[in-house]
Parts: sequence; C-alpha cells; structure tokens
Amino acid sequence: MAEAKQIEPRVLPYVAAITDGVRAVMQEQPNAFIAGEDVAGAGGVYGYYNGMLKEFGADRVYDTPISEEGIVGLGVGSAATGCRPIIDLMFMDFLGECMDEVANQMAKMRYMFGGATTLPVTMLTMAGAGMSLAAQHSQSLEAWICHLPGLKVVAPTTPYDAKGLIIAAARDDNPVIVVLNKMSLALTGEVPEETYEIPLGKANIVRPGTNYTIVAMGRMVHEAMKAAEKLKAFGIDAEVIDPRTLQPFDTETVVNSVKKTHRIVVVHEAVRFGGLGGEIAAQVQELAFDYLDAPVARVGAPFSPVPFSPVLEKAYIPDADRIVEEAKKQLGL
Repeated sequence: MAEAKQIEPRVLPYVAAITDGVRAVMQEQPNAFIAGEDVAGAGGVYGYYNGMLKEFGADRVYDTPISEEGIVGLGVGSAATGCRPIIDLMFMDFLGECMDEVANQMAKMRYMFGGATTLPVTMLTMAGAGMSLAAQHSQSLEAWICHLPGLKVVAPTTPYDAKGLIIAAARDDNPVIVVLNKMSLALTGEVPEETYEIPLGKANIVRPGTNYTIVAMGRMVHEAMKAAEKLKAFGIDAEVIDPRTLQPFDTETVVNSVKKTHRIVVVHEAVRFGGLGGEIAAQVQELAFDYLDAPVARVGAPFSPVPFSPVLEKAYIPDADRIVEEAKKQLGL
C-alpha cells in the first residue's frame, strides 16, 4: 500500500500575503474597491496589487491623482454611503498630506453621526527604514494615528499576520489603518489558502518565557526573537509579545506577562521620544507597578530624521544587539 503524500504547507513572501488578503476581501465583498496612486496599471509601488485590475475590472480598481487628501476623502465618502473601500497611502510619510481627512473626518465621522452610519475604510500604508529612501520615505509614524480616537491600527509582522489582519480590517465597520513594513516584503512564512482573520485587539505571544518580557512592534518582533536567543546565554528566558493591533492595544496580555517576569522592555522602530513605547510603559507602571523589579525599558530610534547613508541608516534602526544591551543594563549584567 502506497504511503499517503504529506501536503507541504503553503509558503508565501509577505508581499504575496498582502495580495492574498486584498484578493480575499475583493472576492468576499462585492462593494469593496481599491483606490490609490498606481494601484491599477502598475499594481502599486511594491506590487501587491498586481493582477487586481485584470481580475476585478476598472470599475473596482482605480488609479487616483497624486492627492492623498483626495484618496482619503474618496474612502471616507464612499464608506459612509455603503462601500467598503481599500485605499492605498503609498508611504506612511504622506500622512501629513491628508491628516485633516484622517483625523477630522475618517476618525470622527461615526462618533459625530451618533453611530447612524458605519465607516468601513481600510487603509494600507508602508512604513519603516532600511532601503536608503531617506528622511521623507522611511518614517514610522504609528504613534500619530494611535492617538486618534475612532481609528484602529494594526501592524502585521509575518505573512500569516498580513493576510489575516487585512481581512479582519476590511470586515470591521470602523476605519482601520494597516501599517506594513517595506523591509518585511521578502520575508516568507506559512499562509493558508483559505480565508481567515486575526482578531483585532489581541496580542500574540510569539515566544513564551519566564523571567523577562519583550514587547516589540512590526518587524522589530524579528529582532526581539534574535535578542531572546542571545539572552539565553545570560540565563534570561525572554517572553516575546507581538501586539499585532496597536490600537486598541492589548494591555492585559502585556500586564499578565510582566506579573510573571517582573521586567520588560518595549521595542519599536519609531523614534523613541514620544513613541508608543512611552504609553505602554505608563500603562505597565500604572497596572503592574508592584510586580516590577526594574523600571520599564524602551528601545527606539534616536531623535533624528532617518539618514540616507546606508551606514548611518543601519546604525539608526534598532536591532537585536541594542535590545540585549538594554536588557543587560536592567539586570545589572
């Protein structure tokens, strides 16, 4: 009798998982459409809308003028009148071009209408440094949008997360901003063919641990995992938590971890000053102060624009070694 063939898991790069998630939304929701700069003819600046125009047609996939304010306005207006748009903000750095639409329309419309309308806008945007795109195309500005009541914000770390969070975002009746990372585009991982969603507002314990907590966001999760391996040499068994959803933030999972480990470092690629790490640190100290054996530590980028020089840019971006050094300082090693 022949042996049954083992089915190999389906492995995709992060960029293809984004495509998979967007396609699943377009297939599931007939009133969904895609709009943004170069999303139709060129498939988007990083190619994750490739094939969408051919598959779904010109009445559902639109190239827009170079007007971020117009793109967000199109998303808000169409969502308020029954559509479920996926709008593309090519780079997160361009938030300044459309911040009034984001902060005063998209974030507030459901509230101002007393809940009489839904606003299911899904915005995909690209953040992060590492490609020598310099100061105006490399920023991580998630703290800006997490400060706006009415918005939900997610940051997929893996290909699996990218597909599942995009689908969850598009099914939500509130505006959700999906913060992607350009340095993760080639990262590969298992992605099921079927449609699935990752619950918004629920963190993922990527690596269970016993005596140290690392909370890392976006691609910094991969640096945190490397750091956790290095910390084993010092007797540290680090628990690594990926929030996945930045707003609403899963404080409970982080606090429960700190009650067990008694020490924590928060890591993000964004500038350390004014970053989300400060808010997370404040919440931990408010809710778990008596469990802390050391002050909450933070790792982030220096207070500087992102350098163009590859050498300087590499020094600018937080990495595993910086996390290890911060942990050693906390532990007096």
